[in-house]
Amino acid sequence: MKQAVHRYSQPEIDAVYRSIAERRDMRHFLPDAVAPELLQRLLAAAHLAPSVGFMQPWRFIRIADPGLRTRIHALVEQERVLTAQALQQREDEFMRLKVEGVRECGELLVAALMDRREEHVFGRRTLPQMDLASLACALQNMWLAARAEGLGMGWVSLFDPCALATLLDMPDGAQPVAVICLGHVAAFYEKPMLEQQAWARRQALSDLLYQDRWGAAFEPAADKNQLGET
Repeated sequence: MKQAVHRYSQPEIDAVYRSIAERRDMRHFLPDAVAPELLQRLLAAAHLAPSVGFMQPWRFIRIADPGLRTRIHALVEQERVLTAQALQQREDEFMRLKVEGVRECGELLVAALMDRREEHVFGRRTLPQMDLASLACALQNMWLAARAEGLGMGWVSLFDPCALATLLDMPDGAQPVAVICLGHVAAFYEKPMLEQQAWARRQALSDLLYQDRWGAAFEPAADKNQLGET
């Protein structure tokens, strides 16, 4: 099979796949500060993400005020308790999990969707949620870059978005999506922490692949005609 002309060198390719495989949602952090130039590189990586209609809907708020960090942690803790209650039979199990590192991480950011998103119709007329997909791409860029830099990152979604938006003086229409913990770590988890803690397991990729229609068995292309090559 023909090799792509614009292919990276094998060590560069290996580094990309390694970062993907070793990325972790971190909840344990060291107190060391994050160098400003490193934070800037990670934010620049996020800003290079694809976005539908090139709308670039992401906004990042750096939380520098310790008092504000404490208030954000209180919102997260409130939602943690409510989530545990909603889980019913797994409430006690959930409460034993560490689900965030808001107080410990070297840098705390809030990732949000901008206001006035309704003005961006390109690619969103039938799928308005593509603004959220675009922000998720930005966060994944940051996550992979952070792992390559040896920095831990955790995505916290346990909060009331209206309460957090009010706390951060966001304009009408803007929406907080993630509280991002960034910082140095003693070690990265060997597996996703929720897998290590037996909360869930990674599903087999083969169970998630279909071909031509929902539920139909996926069959990898066996010849060039199936690949559409001529």
